[in-house]
Amino acid sequence: MKFRAYIVEDSATIRENLIETLQELAAVEPVGTAETEHEGKRWLARHDEDWDIAIVDLFLREGSGLNVLEAARKRRPGQRVVVLSNHATRDVRWRCEQLGADAVFDKSTEIDALVDYCLQHRGATIH
Repeated sequence: MKFRAYIVEDSATIRENLIETLQELAAVEPVGTAETEHEGKRWLARHDEDWDIAIVDLFLREGSGLNVLEAARKRRPGQRVVVLSNHATRDVRWRCEQLGADAVFDKSTEIDALVDYCLQHRGATIH
């Protein structure tokens, strides 16, 4: 069973590497991507049944991942929203959790933890 991921990340290089890593190591199937807050919020609103996990960067080409995170608060049971950022400080983690993040991962040091998270939660997903 695939674990369907929507990725909000403005760096094409990071996005492509993340997709490749998650496909190979966690059987994650990318179902869409966005580079801006507006694109991310619009896609999530229009495709509420088409994803299992949203992976959101905080600093985007336009807007903020915090607003994408907040817009995804009213998601279906079992859907996860995680933040993947270079700025995963204690304060940022706290704020993300307040906005409904299920987890926060540092891009530089916690990619393995993100892979483990996807592996852990893909089995609990019902399509």
